[in-house]
Amino acid sequence: MSTRFRALQHRNFQLFIVGQLVSLIGTWMQSTAQLWLVYKLTGSAALLGVFGFANQVPILFLASIGGYVGDRYNRHYGVIATQAVSMVLAFVLAALTFAQAIKVWELILIAFLVGVVNAFDVPIRQSFLVQMVVKEDLPNAIALNSSIFNGARVVGPAVAGFALAWKGPAWCFLLNGISFLAVLAALLAMRIPKMVVKPPEGSPFQNFIQGFRFAMSDMPVRSALLLLSLLSLLGLQYSVFLPIFASEVLHRGAKGFGLLMSTAGIGAVMGALYFAGRTNYKGLARWIAGTSMICGICLILFSQSTVFWFSATVLLIVGFAATVQMAATNTIVQSRVPDELRGRVMAVYATMFMGVQPIGSLIAGGVAKHIGAPYTLTVFGTLVLVGSLVFLFRVVLRLRSQTTQVSPTSTV
Repeated sequence: MSTRFRALQHRNFQLFIVGQLVSLIGTWMQSTAQLWLVYKLTGSAALLGVFGFANQVPILFLASIGGYVGDRYNRHYGVIATQAVSMVLAFVLAALTFAQAIKVWELILIAFLVGVVNAFDVPIRQSFLVQMVVKEDLPNAIALNSSIFNGARVVGPAVAGFALAWKGPAWCFLLNGISFLAVLAALLAMRIPKMVVKPPEGSPFQNFIQGFRFAMSDMPVRSALLLLSLLSLLGLQYSVFLPIFASEVLHRGAKGFGLLMSTAGIGAVMGALYFAGRTNYKGLARWIAGTSMICGICLILFSQSTVFWFSATVLLIVGFAATVQMAATNTIVQSRVPDELRGRVMAVYATMFMGVQPIGSLIAGGVAKHIGAPYTLTVFGTLVLVGSLVFLFRVVLRLRSQTTQVSPTSTV
C-alpha cells in the first residue's frame, strides 16, 4: 500500500471513502444549484449572504450538542442518522423544485435544516474517523477524507453547471438525494469494534466549555484554530460571490460558475493528496502560516481579475492552500486531544471553522451591497494576509526560538 493511501488498508475506511465520494458529489451539486437558484430568483448579493448564513449558523449554536452526542452515544449510528435525514431533505427540495413551488424563503429554510443536520454530523463524523483506522494512520485518514471531499467538489459543481444549463436545478437536488443511498449502504456494511468511552458528565454546554478550555489552553491548538477561524470568517466567503463573478465580472454564466467551483476543488484535491503523502508531521505551524498567506494574496488577485482563466488558476491555488491549512490544523488538534474529549474538541473545531462562516456570509453580503463583491473580496483577502503575518511572527517564530526539547512526533 502506497504511503499516500495507507489508511485504505482498513476495510471500514475503504467503505467510508467510497460511500462519501458518491454522496459528496451529490452534495456539491445541490450546493451549487441552490446558490445559482437563489441568485437567479433574486439577483441579490445580500440574499446570497443570507442563504450562506442560514446554511451555516446552526453549527455555531448546535455543534456543542453534536460533540456531546458523539462522546456519549454510538458514533456509527449517529453518522447513519444524519445521512438519512440529509437524504430526506434533498428529496423534499427536489419535489418542491419539480413542482415549481420553490420560493427563496423555502430554499433558505431547507438550507437552515441542512445546517442543523451538519451541526451534529461534522463533530460526530470527525471523531468517528479514529474508530475506522489505527491512531498512526489517523493523519493520513484525515487527509484522504479531505481529498474525497474536495474531489467531489471538482466533479459536483462541474456536473451541476451542465445540469443547470440543460435540465435545471431540480435534477441536481434529485441526484443528491439518490447519492445518499451509497453512503448509507457503506455505513451499514461496516463492522465497527466496540469502543468503551467514559460518558461525559454535565450538560452539552458544560461539555463544550470543557472542550473549549482544552483547546484554548494548548498554544499550538489555540493559535491554529484562531487562524483557521479567520480564514473561514473572511477568506472562504469567495464561494458566496462566485455566481456574481461568473455572471457579471467574467461573463461566463452557469457553466462558468460550475467551472470556477470545480477549479477550486481541483486545487483542494491536490492539496489533500499532497498532505496525505506526508509521513513526517513536524513543522505544521509553518505550513499553516505559509498556506494562509497564499490564500490572502490569491484572494486579492482573484477579486481584481477580469480574465476567466486567470481567475480559475488563482482559485486552484486557493483550493490547494486552504485545504493544506485545514488538514494541518485538523491533524494538530486530533493528535493532541485525548480520546475522552475528542468529540467535544472536534465540536470546538467545527464551531470555529464552520460556525463562523454564517457570520462571514452576512458580513460579506452587507459589505458587497455597498462596495460590490470585488472590493469586498479585496478587503477580506487583505485581512487574511494580515492575520497570517501575525500568526507567523507571534506563533511560528516563537515556536522555533524555543530551546526546550520537543518530542520527535510533535506536529508543531
